[in-house]
Amino acid sequence: MYPRLVIDLEKLRQNGQALCRMAHAAGVDQVAFVTKVFCADGAMVKALLDTPCTYLADSRIENFRHYPETDRKKMLLRIPMPSQVEEVVRWADVSLNSEAVTLRALDAAAEKQGRRHGVVLMIDLGDLREGMFFRNEPEIISTAELAERLPSLDLLGVGFNVTCYGSVLPTETNIGVFLAIKEKIESRLGRPLSLISGGNSSSLYLLQQGRLPAGINNLRLGEALVLGRETAYGQDLPELHQDVITLEAELVEVKRKPTYPVGELGLDAFGRRPKYEDRGVRLRAIAAIGRQDIELDGVIPITPGVSVVGASSDHLILDVADYEGLPRPGDVVSFRLTYSGVLRAFTSPYVERVYRE
Repeated sequence: MYPRLVIDLEKLRQNGQALCRMAHAAGVDQVAFVTKVFCADGAMVKALLDTPCTYLADSRIENFRHYPETDRKKMLLRIPMPSQVEEVVRWADVSLNSEAVTLRALDAAAEKQGRRHGVVLMIDLGDLREGMFFRNEPEIISTAELAERLPSLDLLGVGFNVTCYGSVLPTETNIGVFLAIKEKIESRLGRPLSLISGGNSSSLYLLQQGRLPAGINNLRLGEALVLGRETAYGQDLPELHQDVITLEAELVEVKRKPTYPVGELGLDAFGRRPKYEDRGVRLRAIAAIGRQDIELDGVIPITPGVSVVGASSDHLILDVADYEGLPRPGDVVSFRLTYSGVLRAFTSPYVERVYRE
């Protein structure tokens, strides 16, 4: 059945093992593999259990419910919703936090369930997503002291996130600021913190260059795991596979057509005014997949002679003028995916999944 994602489980497993080796060699002994981009697909999560990762991490409590049976610790990446603290404590061993009110709610939920819940306090280094802003040290210290006092919580450590919203790069300078804050917290608490989370796949370029500051002992890795690249500069990592996941779609129409629409132009189906390049009459094809299933900028043709022209909700329009041979309905074209492409395709219920070892 098409469209479908072809998932190479052995390559995923090898990527996970290689990332753990790289991290451990650099002194980062706790690796969290992020499963959210592939919606915690059960077969893929199971493959990751063959790696020495410390945590499996996700942003959605719903995904933890679908994990295979495992004693691997689970880390909730998205700041918990106060309305969901009961579920957070039930399904996650650790959560990332920035709000005192949520810490108190987590403590009450943990006490009610007779559990202990680990927390990591997030510091915003300027990327302006989650975390207490790094210049507001009184808030950071007081929140750490609160987490330390709450009887059913374990304050494990601190973390930061960059590149996801503000595109701020992790550098020796801003990580140095983060580590200085960590030391002030430890001094106030009178004990060391055990989990110092130094970002995501964008920190791998520092790790590879031997420039990741000492003291970082945890990384949260998702894109590098499934796409085989670091995310600070988007460079492929030679130690990893870049083709863990491939998208395949079937052609349903092949015809010669003009490349510039004919008639008076208005808005498209998504309320936009697209721009078109007039390249004369070209051979075009339609694949049975669309914006409901994929991010248009997230699909990169692998099949030679194929380029993406555009898409509606159900149709992907391709230029196949340079396709080898004569394309016809029923032919299958293949695509590599970007991170956003993987995210959208796994979220669509209309895209099948097949697995290869």
